[in-house]
Amino acid sequence: MPRDFAFDILNATLQLRQPFDEAFEQHKRNTKLKPRDRGFAFNLVITTLRHLGQIDDVLKQCLDKSLPPKAKFARTILRLGICQLLFLETPAHAAVSTSVDLAERQNQGPYKKLINAVLRRVDREACKLTSGQDATTLNTPDWLWQSWCQAYGEDAARQIAAAHLKAPELDLTVIADAASWAQKLDGRLLPTGSIRLPVSTRVQELTGYENGAWWVQDTAASLPARLFGKDLVGQKIADICAAPGGKTAQLLAAGAEVIALDRSDKRLQTLKENLNRLSLTAETICVDAVSWRPEELLDGVLLDAPCSATGTIRRHPDVAYLKRPEDVSHAGQAQFQLLNAATEMVKPGGQIVFATCSLQPQEGPDVIHSFLANHKKWRRQPIEASEVSNCVEFITEAGDLRTLPCHLANLGYMDGFFAARLMHV
Repeated sequence: MPRDFAFDILNATLQLRQPFDEAFEQHKRNTKLKPRDRGFAFNLVITTLRHLGQIDDVLKQCLDKSLPPKAKFARTILRLGICQLLFLETPAHAAVSTSVDLAERQNQGPYKKLINAVLRRVDREACKLTSGQDATTLNTPDWLWQSWCQAYGEDAARQIAAAHLKAPELDLTVIADAASWAQKLDGRLLPTGSIRLPVSTRVQELTGYENGAWWVQDTAASLPARLFGKDLVGQKIADICAAPGGKTAQLLAAGAEVIALDRSDKRLQTLKENLNRLSLTAETICVDAVSWRPEELLDGVLLDAPCSATGTIRRHPDVAYLKRPEDVSHAGQAQFQLLNAATEMVKPGGQIVFATCSLQPQEGPDVIHSFLANHKKWRRQPIEASEVSNCVEFITEAGDLRTLPCHLANLGYMDGFFAARLMHV
C-alpha cells in the first residue's frame, strides 16, 4: 500500500538518517507498487519533508503535551496525515481514515484515537492553525537559517527558504542546438541554455532520450564546466568526483579528453551507463583523488567537491534534516585536501575549476580564500558574466560564481552553486 511505503521511507529518512533517494530506491515495495501509487508515495514523503516545520508546528498546537519518544511512529503517521490535509488536498475522510488504518497496520493501535482526533481538528481548524505561521523559518533548521542570514542577509535568506517550498521542475542539458530541442520537447529555454520541463515529465519517454541528445542536470549544475571555455579540443581534463557524469558529458561534448574519477564504483558504473547512452567516452578510474596523480600533467581539473549539498534542498528537502554543522566543517576540510591534490595534477598555465552545490561559505569561498593564501603559484581567474549567459547576479564581487535557489525566480528557480576558477601561474 502506498501509505505504508511512505511511512517506511519517512521513518528511514528522519529516524535512521538515510537519504530519501536511497531509501526510496532500495525499498522492496518500490518495484511492486503501480506507477500511480509509487508516485503518490513519493510526492507524499517529499511534500512532508518540504513542509515539515509547518506540519510539526500544527501538530504541536493540537497536542496538550508532547508525544513521548515511544510514540515516534505515531508521529510519523500524524505528519503524513497532516501533509495530506494541508498540502496535498486529500479529501478529509480519506486522509483521516487511511491514517487510522495505517496506525492499525503499523502496530500503533493505542494511538488510533489520538490520530483520529488530531487529524479531524486539523481538518476543521486548518486556517486557524496555519494563519500565523512563518513558513520560511519554520521549514528551515535554525543553524541553516542563521548561516544564510549571516552570509546573504535576512531578505535573501527568506527568498532562499521560500524557493525551497516550490516543487522543482526538470532541467535538461543538450549536446547541441538547445533552441531546437526546446521546441521539440515543448520546453522553456532558460537564459543559461538549459531546457526546463514540468516536474511530472517522464524522462525515458521523451524524444531524444534513446539516442542520447540530452541529459538531466539542474541548470546551476551546468555552469561550472562551461568555465573552461566552449572549445576544448585537445585539452586533457580530469573530472574529480565525476559521477553521475553530467559535467563529464559537458566537457566531452566540448571536445575535451576526460579522465573521470570517483571513489564509488557503483556511482562510477552509473556514469558509464549515462555516457554510453550519450555515445560519449571517457577514461574512468575508481579511486580517491587525494592519492591519484596523472601520468602527465593535465590542462585542467574540474573538482566537483563533496559537500553538504545545502544548495539542492529544493530538490532534496531531506538534506535540511540529515546534515549538521559538523558535516559542513568536515566537508570543508575534505575539499581543501582535494584542492591541494588537484594542484599536483595541472601543468603551468592550466586551470582548476572548483565547484560545490552548497550554500555554506565554509564549503566554498572560505576554502578558496585559504587555498590562495597557501598557494602563491595559483591565482583566481575572475569569471565574467558573459561566460554565464550575462546573468550578472551570478557573479560575486570576488569574481566567483554564486547561484542562489531564489535566482531565476520568474522561471521557476534553480539550485545553489558556488564555483571558482584558479590558474597555475
